[in-house]
Amino acid sequence: MKILSISFLILLVIGGQLHADDHTVTKNEITLKLDDSLEVSVTGNIAPIGGVVSKNFKDWDTLINLRAAEPEKKYPASVFESFLPNKPVSIGELWIVNQTGVLTLLKQLHPNPSMFLHINAGDSLGLWACLRAYNDKYADIVFRIHAEFVLKDGWFTPSQFTGHLVIDRIHEKVTFFEMYVPEGTVNFDVNKKIHGMRIAGAGYCSKMELRTGTKDILEKIQFTESITQKAAEHALILRFYKSQQINWVHPDQVLEMSKAQQKPIHAISIDGPLVDESC
Repeated sequence: MKILSISFLILLVIGGQLHADDHTVTKNEITLKLDDSLEVSVTGNIAPIGGVVSKNFKDWDTLINLRAAEPEKKYPASVFESFLPNKPVSIGELWIVNQTGVLTLLKQLHPNPSMFLHINAGDSLGLWACLRAYNDKYADIVFRIHAEFVLKDGWFTPSQFTGHLVIDRIHEKVTFFEMYVPEGTVNFDVNKKIHGMRIAGAGYCSKMELRTGTKDILEKIQFTESITQKAAEHALILRFYKSQQINWVHPDQVLEMSKAQQKPIHAISIDGPLVDESC
């Protein structure tokens, strides 16, 4: 939900330039694949939610008792092929993730995941991945996914799922995988059906993730070709929100810029983030 209110003020100058991707795509391309005969063991975890929701939801057992459906599960490597491109790619290149494998994995957290958000779907729908880094042995893929869980009496919509998939290119196996909801003051939206109506709220879940391997491997690997994590995240967010293509201007600068460029000012008051689905 993106609700207009008077919580805070954002100012922008009409006609500002669009942000350009902050990386340069090279022409070197690599092929990514996995050995389908291998298995991957994944742990799933959802931290207790009860203490961080409004009073309207504290007696909602479905939400309060939300836990990973299967704390541990083995998958064929073919499930993770959904995150791989179907053609050779270069550093910084993006592609659409196949939702089949993603839905299979999300069912480890909850039996009813959906890629179609029930509220404010618009251009925020999607599953995208980016080749962030590689060397002769490893490749690091960063991804962003918008999905929600359909509850028996409502919906639970995380801000986003993000993470890494590190591939051992030589042995064609998954070395590290994480898919999680990022931390934040608010990182999920929730809707409950009551007597034919919906009540909406938001809250914070300290951990909602799927994982195999340890993240410190990303610090140990010396990649020969790479873009920064920030650059990969920026490229991905541009696929979801057109608002991120706007050259937003800080309030301290807007008056001076408006006078210099002889352009009008629009003042927008927004309650809720423009960069995820948490509210």
